[in-house]
Amino acid sequence: MFEDVIKHYPDFPKPGIDFIDVLPFLQDKAAFSKAVVEIDRLCTAPNVATVEARGFLFTAPLLTGSDHVQTIVPIRKKGKLPHAEGDLVRVEIEKEYGSDEVFFRRSDLAACVAKDNVIELTLLDDLLATGGTALGIAEALNREVIDGRRVVVKEFVFLVELPALKGRALLERMAPVHSLMSLEGVE
Repeated sequence: MFEDVIKHYPDFPKPGIDFIDVLPFLQDKAAFSKAVVEIDRLCTAPNVATVEARGFLFTAPLLTGSDHVQTIVPIRKKGKLPHAEGDLVRVEIEKEYGSDEVFFRRSDLAACVAKDNVIELTLLDDLLATGGTALGIAEALNREVIDGRRVVVKEFVFLVELPALKGRALLERMAPVHSLMSLEGVE
């Protein structure tokens, strides 16, 4: 069902990469609504950490439409998060086409709902390929202790999964992995 909405761009951003574009969901109200409902069903933690920018589009509606999602922790590229001294956490990540870095704020984690001194997070991103981005972020989040509260990535949720790149196996060592759609044979 969702597979008909996405678009493929071969050799973008470089040769050999098949870019999976989820932005066409924004031109299909029914498909977007169904995707958000399904994401809400898969996100069982009260806090969702999500990677810019496509992750923001699918996570933001949960703040008004979900009975259990209470906060969102934005994860952004360099220079995109204003911060106080000591608030910003840098995360090195390995993508399928190179290394990069992203950032989150400890103050955003401090705003999260906790239970029994644990801040449980769902980590949501648009695409699961090799798993390097999600793994780097989850490991960094799991090292945080905010005001005596441990941060724990409870699960991973993705709109699209590329099973051929074996990212699921990497992440399942840490937490359960869920995806709305799986594209067999796409690398």
